[in-house]
Amino acid sequence: MEKFLNAHLGSLSVGRILTSIVLLGVCMMLVKLLNRWFARLIDKSKLETSLHTVLKSILKVILYALTGLIVAGSLGVDTSSLVALFSLLGLAVSLAVQGVLSNFTSGILLLMSKPFVVGDFIEAGDQSGTVREINLIHTTVQTPDNKLIFIPNGDVSAGRIINYSREPNRRINLTVTASYDAGIDQVEEALREAIARVPSLLEEPAPFVSVNGYLNSSIEYVVRAWAAQADYWDAHFALLHQIKYCFDEAGIEMTYDHLNVHLRTGEEGLAERKAAATGENPVEKGGK
Repeated sequence: MEKFLNAHLGSLSVGRILTSIVLLGVCMMLVKLLNRWFARLIDKSKLETSLHTVLKSILKVILYALTGLIVAGSLGVDTSSLVALFSLLGLAVSLAVQGVLSNFTSGILLLMSKPFVVGDFIEAGDQSGTVREINLIHTTVQTPDNKLIFIPNGDVSAGRIINYSREPNRRINLTVTASYDAGIDQVEEALREAIARVPSLLEEPAPFVSVNGYLNSSIEYVVRAWAAQADYWDAHFALLHQIKYCFDEAGIEMTYDHLNVHLRTGEEGLAERKAAATGENPVEKGGK
């Protein structure tokens, strides 16, 4: 038996080959057990489902690579050269797909941190809409006018993300102007009446109405009222309608830019028009 084990097949003894085969079988069993344990663990976690397959695949590749190194080492192969080769291959692949890897990493971070989920209305960079899908490369957003926008995850995670759906209620912020001729109390009462006429606005938190600033030809008022997320836009537009109705009923003028044109008639006006046409100054021509 000892003679059989010491027999050589090329540069390797039969005993070393058998040992490597047994070691390979043990490693494969351990890989299978670890993959099964990790699958159970991750399935019980709160991570997004699309992330489960990716993490399982990554672990499987790592375990198989370690198995290959262990078996190669048992056969007397210099594993340092294999490690260097794997490192070079990894570097080459990472440089070739740098943008994809950036989006891939950002996708994992988004799925783990969950700044938004499918169904949320968000603003990411210069795009806004309802999230329809989050995968490892890009996030799909549906705009209010029914366009689908595929935003790379790298752009999403690198910029500011505003989630309008995370909280149950949302505040409506409006500014309106009124003439200086209208009393402040009168305007604020009309604004509160407009709020009261919109049934979808919430009583708590309480609405807020106040003077916001004094402009050149008008007084600016701020109106703040809360609505449920589902009722936000309906309440927003209904409040705009009711403000105009209440202002009209109270006789309050909403200011707007005016352009006043003055026409001068008679001899004086005729002289000014002739001077303008010839470039002369009617005052200098008339003398003192």
